Amino acid sequence: MSLSLSADQPAVPDDADDGVWLECIECGETFAPFDDIRYTCDECDGLLEVRYAELPTFDDFEGHGVWRYADALPFDSGVTIQEGATPLYEVPSLEDDIGVEALRIKHEGMNPTGSFKDRGMTVGVRVATELGVDRLACASTGNTSAALAAYGSRGGIETLVLLPAGKVAAGKIAQASLHGARILEVDGNFDACLDIVQELAGQGEAYLLNSLNPFRLEGQKTIGLEILEGFLADYDTVPDRIVLPVGNAGNTSALYKAFRELVQAGELAEGDVPKLTGVQAEGAAPMVEAIENGADEVMRWEEVETRATAIRIGNPVNAPKALPGIRETGGTAVAVSDEEITEAQRDVAGEGIGVEPASAASIAGLRKLRREGIVGDDERVACLTTGHLLKDPDAAAAAGADPESVPNDLDGVLEHLSE
Repeated sequence: MSLSLSADQPAVPDDADDGVWLECIECGETFAPFDDIRYTCDECDGLLEVRYAELPTFDDFEGHGVWRYADALPFDSGVTIQEGATPLYEVPSLEDDIGVEALRIKHEGMNPTGSFKDRGMTVGVRVATELGVDRLACASTGNTSAALAAYGSRGGIETLVLLPAGKVAAGKIAQASLHGARILEVDGNFDACLDIVQELAGQGEAYLLNSLNPFRLEGQKTIGLEILEGFLADYDTVPDRIVLPVGNAGNTSALYKAFRELVQAGELAEGDVPKLTGVQAEGAAPMVEAIENGADEVMRWEEVETRATAIRIGNPVNAPKALPGIRETGGTAVAVSDEEITEAQRDVAGEGIGVEPASAASIAGLRKLRREGIVGDDERVACLTTGHLLKDPDAAAAAGADPESVPNDLDGVLEHLSE
């Protein structure tokens, strides 16, 4: 299987362009990367991955942010707003409370538009300029639309975003609007929006930049490279486990690809690859269902609901890449309640770190797995938080303390405080 950790570095096909090509993960068919627009395999409709003739080592990386890892990407530079290089926070109180050897939070909410999506867009919009497209499009639960609007604006390309009406946090809609995107609100959920966007892309009306696009995941795999470099610098070892929220499963797929390439380059032993551990909300958990049932594919959930809007997705398109990633690394997947997510959001805020609800799912999932004994007390763990607190200010306000009314004088304030 091409997605195995033990898979050999593939031979370079004739249709490679400067050592880069696309390859189907199902049938192995290869394609030139930039001659035509394609998102899936022409032969079997399987998902595509970007392949490279030469894979870099850690010594090849230089610079700052996503483009520090240019040797692991299709181009030397992209349409950039200085994305990447996000903090790997220490959280000593949470570390002690959860009871693991080490816990770090990789906060992707510190990217330019406040989420990890910027990493994919710096690469994806660069590819769009190479292909000469004149309109970009995505379906979104909010973060993708904000990132695409910003990077499309930066690249001077028209942007179209389809959102599920009434289901996207106000902060995210405001971003897409201010960055100049054309916003279409669909009477349906995210998966319905993605169906429509795929049809638009199939008719040549726009260039699709959801995570079905294999180039977007190339930018997202730099999250994994940064986590490994951070742990190597601080602990002289890589993390035992990376816990991350799962919506469309793009990050799970991207991190697994980064680690496979490091194994193929001889930089990482198979046995040292971190266990990829996915977390979903109980109301939107098709990946967890597939893992628990030992299924080879994910069954679409038509009805999904959770306050963690960024992962309110019932049909994760990257499941064929993510399921092997979880299984091959010895990881697992777990579902958590909305109440557990809110509690985790408060816990992270107690460390001075503000994240949106979907981000807090990773901490909630780690806590649950630790309680169940699946995660050991000797593990070094990285939790991925994917979006900033201000992405969903209403959820943050609901999770926090209510304001207190006081009189308009010092004595009244002091009296209130004494009570």
